[in-house]
Amino acid sequence: MRIVTVALIGAGLRGVNYLNYALHHPHELEVVAVAEPNRERRDHFKALHNLPDEMCFHDWDELFEKPQLADAVLICTQDKLHFEPVGKALKAGYHVLLEKPMSPDAKECVAMGEMAKEYNRIFSICHVLRYTNFFSTIKDLLARKAIGDLMSIQLNENVGYWHHAHSFVRGNWSRKSESSPMILSKSSHDMDILYWLAGASCTRVASFGSLSHFTSSQAPEGAPHRCLDGCPVADECLYYAPKQYLTEDTGWPTAAISNDSSYESRLKALEEGPYGRCVYRCDNDVVDHQIVNLEFDNGVTAGFSMNAFTRDISRTIKLMGTTGEIRGTMEKNEIEILHFGSGKVERISFETAGGHAGHGGGDMGLMKDFVKLVRDGGINEGLTTASHSVESHLMAFAAEKAREEQSVIDMKEFAASLVVR
Repeated sequence: MRIVTVALIGAGLRGVNYLNYALHHPHELEVVAVAEPNRERRDHFKALHNLPDEMCFHDWDELFEKPQLADAVLICTQDKLHFEPVGKALKAGYHVLLEKPMSPDAKECVAMGEMAKEYNRIFSICHVLRYTNFFSTIKDLLARKAIGDLMSIQLNENVGYWHHAHSFVRGNWSRKSESSPMILSKSSHDMDILYWLAGASCTRVASFGSLSHFTSSQAPEGAPHRCLDGCPVADECLYYAPKQYLTEDTGWPTAAISNDSSYESRLKALEEGPYGRCVYRCDNDVVDHQIVNLEFDNGVTAGFSMNAFTRDISRTIKLMGTTGEIRGTMEKNEIEILHFGSGKVERISFETAGGHAGHGGGDMGLMKDFVKLVRDGGINEGLTTASHSVESHLMAFAAEKAREEQSVIDMKEFAASLVVR
């Protein structure tokens, strides 16, 4: 069996996690190069995969100056830095696996969808939830008409109060101008799952939501701009930074605040970096709760709710059909099928795989599929092609437009407005 070779562009947590696949399956995948401007991250990745100095680059321009180095590239840069390396990679002959979202710019997403058609390359998007046992089982149940014809879907993304504070108040995805709207940066997975399960194109979108809690108006009296600057409510505050980041647990999300996991480095990060800020004194502007209503052209309707104010990080779903219902909780790996008439209840459970960081096994499932696609020369279409992913991305952009304008968005008109003529 031929070993597929890959280069990584962007050696942050997501890229490192995906390419753990190569460490566990060296007979299938070999990492041969990395491009990463942060020297500590670059050196860490170099050591993990035993890369020579000449295969470690400061940026993607340096990498693409060389003759093609690998079969494929995995692009895991920040959201707004996807478009340029994707174009260069496809033109240079690489197959591409791109972290979601494709881009915070709707027109760039459409353009990348066109690139997918133009180049004879594999171009997949990291919509990892499709590869979980949980959602793939639900898709199979729908295909087998286990609940008759699908009528409606209710999907809830329970972000988790501390996760929201980490990523979307203090972290890299806190501002639309620097990353993307919450519905895209966090919930493009969910828009993709709704599109996939509905099995049709979306026709209309409406949405409501706002940033309500993580604002200066909600700050406790006397709260400083940084948690370590003598906060008077440190003991009772849910978001006091040392409670989150100065414990013995140095895994995610603590691993995100500093490349060095020592106590001293983490303390310095809280004193000087973004993760030490009071959550009520940040410059965040993305919503902390949002609902989206969607209609598909096969008559299926869907409701989606994203909420920061939950204890657990989880996704819960209910699918309603003409002869029954499906209910499930992804993080518990539990699915129930309720049959009308007979009253029979079937239960399906899976062993937990991959945990939160691995999206319930979806990360490794994605990598396994991508490696096979590349090895087989693209004779089959992948589960998360770029050309298909454009549709679910446009659902997210339309939802944000609907929320801001307090309107209902016609998807055909919206998509037409993005085509460059």
